[in-house]
Amino acid sequence: MKLLTDFLPIILFFIAYKFGGGTYHWNGQEYEVAGIYAATAVMMVATLLQVAWGWLRHRKVERQHLLTLILVMVLGGATLWLQNPEFVMWKPTAVNWLFALAFIAARVFTDKTLLERLMASHLQLPTVVWSRLNTAWILFFIFSGLLNIYIAYNYSEEAWVNFKLFGSLAITVVFIAGQALYLSRHISDPSDSKDVS
Repeated sequence: MKLLTDFLPIILFFIAYKFGGGTYHWNGQEYEVAGIYAATAVMMVATLLQVAWGWLRHRKVERQHLLTLILVMVLGGATLWLQNPEFVMWKPTAVNWLFALAFIAARVFTDKTLLERLMASHLQLPTVVWSRLNTAWILFFIFSGLLNIYIAYNYSEEAWVNFKLFGSLAITVVFIAGQALYLSRHISDPSDSKDVS
């Protein structure tokens, strides 16, 4: 459910891209709006509402949602203001690479990985497993950012929009499933806490 909630602004972006472009009339004027700009505006509003809903429901805002909101507002705003979709196309890469940087920084400057800090109250794992999981997430974020830019600059805008929803969701689900399989080897057997393969 949380994965669906996290992807909701992207889903709405996709829908707005497919159906939101066209000719609009406002204040006696006629405006032609490209799908990418309608989608960007919808994503900005959806991300803002996502953060507001999190605050109203839990009285806190997840850091990832706050970071995403800032990047969506800055890069989405630049896309609309300058009428250049490249800014919004860079948003997934910026988010992924900032997450990778956060995972690296936590490992370098503290005694625990970021994953261990976030999940240690729910999982008891050996240090080496936390380290491997942390490295896997760093590589995943770097790869996702690179793949997004590759698609954005080597394929059509529509192909990028399709990838933004279906491709990024698919690789995220596959990666999380792989993490779950790896974790299952270490959670099922408590004696595994010393010997890690």
